[in-house]
Amino acid sequence: MATYDYDLVTIGAGSGGVRASRIAASRYGAKVAIVENSRVGGTCVMRGCVPKKLLVYGAHFAEDFEDAAGYGWTLDGARHDWGALVENKETELKRLEGVYHRLLRDAGVTLLEGRGRIVDPHTVEVDGKTVTAGTILVAVGGWPTMPDIPGIEHAITSNEALDLPARPERITIVGGGYIAVEFAGIFNALGSTVTEVIRAGQILRGFDEDVRSTLAIEMEKKGIRIVRECQIRSIEKRDDGTLSLLSDCSEEMETDAVMYATGRAPNTASIGLEDVGVTLAPGGAVVVDQWNRSSVDSIYAIGDVTDRVNLTPVAIKEGMAFAATVFGKTPTPVDYGAIPSAVFSQPPIGTVGLTEAEARKQEPVDIYVSRFRPMKYTLSGRDEKTMMKLIVSRETDRVLGAHMVGVDAPEIIQGIGIAIKAGATKADFDATVGIHPTAAEEFVTMRDPLPDPSFEHTE
Repeated sequence: MATYDYDLVTIGAGSGGVRASRIAASRYGAKVAIVENSRVGGTCVMRGCVPKKLLVYGAHFAEDFEDAAGYGWTLDGARHDWGALVENKETELKRLEGVYHRLLRDAGVTLLEGRGRIVDPHTVEVDGKTVTAGTILVAVGGWPTMPDIPGIEHAITSNEALDLPARPERITIVGGGYIAVEFAGIFNALGSTVTEVIRAGQILRGFDEDVRSTLAIEMEKKGIRIVRECQIRSIEKRDDGTLSLLSDCSEEMETDAVMYATGRAPNTASIGLEDVGVTLAPGGAVVVDQWNRSSVDSIYAIGDVTDRVNLTPVAIKEGMAFAATVFGKTPTPVDYGAIPSAVFSQPPIGTVGLTEAEARKQEPVDIYVSRFRPMKYTLSGRDEKTMMKLIVSRETDRVLGAHMVGVDAPEIIQGIGIAIKAGATKADFDATVGIHPTAAEEFVTMRDPLPDPSFEHTE
């Protein structure tokens, strides 16, 4: 029987890779090493959801200060220090990275620092040194992509936007997905003039149509300019540092910074996967079965590198399922149905289950929608509306989807997600006593469905 240096070598110390490695080592007694050539913690902790949300918190104080006047507060001379925010954010990331290092140490996982490359089905090279393993787990995540256009070297991605030494007075954000709208909200609230350029006719492709239109309206009311059905063709940097953007929508735009948020790609280039026979999808994602196993029996993959559901909690669940399957001898697939998610835009989005368009494709449904001004804004006078929506099977009464745009939407949808996952019906929602006065109670007090439309939404 072959002997190896480790039972498991994981390439990539992000949320999924760390969880899989820790569970394999501490729960199932495997000898594990994890390879990382950057900061331990991965995209979410170091370059994504954690630092991004810290900036969202920081940005939202601008509106909180404005709203405070309606409640009798006088706040004179408030100003924002971008450098302090970035510095404090970085201090917190260093703390979290230390926590991740300790979690690995406490679980008995060996950290191998360097770039990992798969040499054969049981061998990984790390900066010129090789280690062997019975099983290799690929958890290298994804990376922002940018188009090949003239002047693209002058653009930044979300990675660099988190660490800008100074806040740009004008910024153009290219892309209409969740990263784009989140950063548009951050920079706008902190005082930048924000233009968002999208190829489509509306932001947030794939989300429910009412969610998309509601957020776009609220963003534009806050002063964010959304340029639709437009693409940037070239970027030119002038002598004074200003960037000139040439577009195909008969407009030349001037800006101080341009950020691309037009997608992410699996980070599989040059790590040896194809050389050892691992099948990759056209976009570079590792093709895996329901057990997270690739076309090579000893090589598995989890997280964004598989391009299934690119969310940190999903990668963590996949990591746990992998460890249970391979080292716990308990085959464990991940259930990808009704996964709650959030967009930390301003206002934020919470969503779980089917969109209206998806639901109408499969069966007749009843649609319940509520729009209102949050109680928080009744004294401040802020012109921001909340939208809440339920999609219900007409045949079974089961709630198929819930969507919200407005204050506290992500916190509220987490609880609604449990109900939908458990198969709750509209009658169950109706029988639940609301907490008054809250926005969340609207989800259990919507009584009258909308009339059936004469046409169906398309996404």
